[in-house]
Amino acid sequence: MQRLTIDEFKASEKLPLIVVLDDVRSMYNIGSVFRTCDAFRVTAVYLCGICQTPPSTEIHKTALGAEESVSWKYFKTTLEAVEELKKEGYFVYSVEQVEHSTKLQTFTPKQQQKYAVILGNEVKGVHQEVVDASDGCLEIPQLGTKHSMNVSVTAGIIIYKFAENLFLNQQ
Repeated sequence: MQRLTIDEFKASEKLPLIVVLDDVRSMYNIGSVFRTCDAFRVTAVYLCGICQTPPSTEIHKTALGAEESVSWKYFKTTLEAVEELKKEGYFVYSVEQVEHSTKLQTFTPKQQQKYAVILGNEVKGVHQEVVDASDGCLEIPQLGTKHSMNVSVTAGIIIYKFAENLFLNQQ
């Protein structure tokens, strides 16, 4: 299966993407995001606001140890994380359904650019002030009767889009 050890993972080339969780309540969702980030070698996960942080039995249950391989950092507010990301040269997208959002199928990440994506609370989404502070918004088109998806499912779709365009085709 050619699985990396944690040390090999930490030393490996990473997808130039940081996943930011804005007040995500469910520790199972947080763990699932960690696991997806491990699968695609995402640079880091930023946990903001009410997000629980590792170590946590509930996070570990779905992360299956990915919380140990994927770097993470906690911020009291998501705005603090956005400020730091912008200072470090990241282009910051909120994943939200808003006017003038970029539909995911028309989006192509650019090589040599660092990105961050912000995923919001399970009920309220990304806070409006965080959307306003972002460089743009990405939207996953939805064709059914519901206009929302589970945050961990959304993370998987978004992360795969970045990985497919910036990483997988180079492997």
